[in-house]
Amino acid sequence: MLGRLRALVGLAVARVIGRVRIAPQRVLLSLLGVALAIGLMVAVSGVSLGLASESVIESEGVDYWVVPEQSNVESIAVSAGGLQLGDVHATSVELQQDSRVDYATPVLLELVPVQDRVTGERTYVLTAGVVPAEGTTVLGLPASELEPGDPYYGNGSYNGTWTGEVILNDAAASVTNVSAGESLSLVDETNRTLNVMNVSTGGSGTAGGTVPVMVMHLAELQSLTGATNGDTADQLLVSTNDRSVRSSLEGRYAGTTVVTRSGISAQQVSSSNLPLAVAVAAFVSAVVVGVLFVTTLMGLEVSADRQQLGALAAIGYSSRSLSTVVAAETVVISVLGGVCGIGVGILGIFGANTLAGRLFGLDSIAIFQPVLAGYAVVVAFVIGLLGAIYPVWVSRRSDVVEVLS
Repeated sequence: MLGRLRALVGLAVARVIGRVRIAPQRVLLSLLGVALAIGLMVAVSGVSLGLASESVIESEGVDYWVVPEQSNVESIAVSAGGLQLGDVHATSVELQQDSRVDYATPVLLELVPVQDRVTGERTYVLTAGVVPAEGTTVLGLPASELEPGDPYYGNGSYNGTWTGEVILNDAAASVTNVSAGESLSLVDETNRTLNVMNVSTGGSGTAGGTVPVMVMHLAELQSLTGATNGDTADQLLVSTNDRSVRSSLEGRYAGTTVVTRSGISAQQVSSSNLPLAVAVAAFVSAVVVGVLFVTTLMGLEVSADRQQLGALAAIGYSSRSLSTVVAAETVVISVLGGVCGIGVGILGIFGANTLAGRLFGLDSIAIFQPVLAGYAVVVAFVIGLLGAIYPVWVSRRSDVVEVLS
C-alpha cells in the first residue's frame, strides 16, 4: 500500500516537473498565489510574535511599568482601588541610584474634584501624581515643567514646601474654564488652590472625546487623597535604555508584574488576545487566498490535461489512483509555494522593521523564529489538501472514452 502511494506521488512530482518545462504558466501562478499568501501570513505572524514577546519598544529608551498582576486596561488608566505599591519614594530613590536607570517615578492615579472657574460647579479630573524629572512625560503631558523632585515630601513627614503646581491637558482646561497662569480651586475640605503652570495636549482618548487630565507632584496628590499612610502609589515607572533592568524590578513588589509601556494609557498587548487574534486572522486569510488560487488554477490545469489522465486510465489506473495523483500534484505545488512564501515573509518582516525604524524610531515590530518556517509548510500543506478537492472532482468527471476519442 505504501509502495503504491509512493509511486503515485512520484508520478505526480514527475508530472509537475514536466508541466513546468512545457507549459509553466498556471503552475507558476498557483505557486505564486500560495507564496504570497504564506508570505503575508509569516510577516503578520512575526508581528504577532513581536507583540506577544513585548519586543515593541518605543523610541531608543525602554519604559518599564511595575503594575498589579490583576491590572487590565481600565484599572491601569484609572485607579481601581486595588493593590497599591508602598514606600514608593524610597523605592524610586533606590532605583535611580542604579547607573542603568535614567529616572524612576511612582505614579498615583486619582479622580480629583475641582471647581469650574466660571460656573463654580464641581467636575472631576483624572490626576496623575509623579516625581518630576527632566524628560518625564505621563499621560502625554510634560511633567518636567513642574518643579523637579517632590518638595512637599519631607523625608516622610509631608510637611515640606507646597507648590500646588499642575499641568492640564486641553480637555481639563476646557471643562474647568482655566488657562495657563490661573488658579484652580479644589472641592474638598482643604480649600487649597492649584497653580496651572501650562495647558498642553495629551491624555487618553475615548469614544466621547479626550479625558480631562492633570499632572501634579506625587506627595501633594497623596496628601489630597489620603495616600500618605504607607507612601502608596498605583504604579512605578522606570525609564532606561538597558533591558537587563527588568530582572531587578521583577519580584520587588509581591503581586505585581513588569510590563513595557510607552505611556500610562497604553495597553499591555501581550496579556490580551490581540497577538492571537492577529495570528488567527493571518492564518484564515492565507488559507482562503491560497485555496482560491490553487483551486481555480489547478482546476483549469486538470481540464486542460484530460487527455493524459484519460491515457493513464486506459492503461489501468483506477479512478482512486488518478484522484491521488491529482491531489498529490496540488499538494506538491502548494508546499513549493509555501517554501517560497517563507522567503517572502522574511523579506516582509525585514521591510516592516526597517519602515518602523525610519518612521517611528522603533527597534522592531516583528520577529522571525524558526518555528514560523515549519508553520508555513504545514499551512501550505493544508492549503494543498483543501485546494485539491475541486481538481479531483473535475478529474473524476472526465469520461475516458470521450477524452480518448
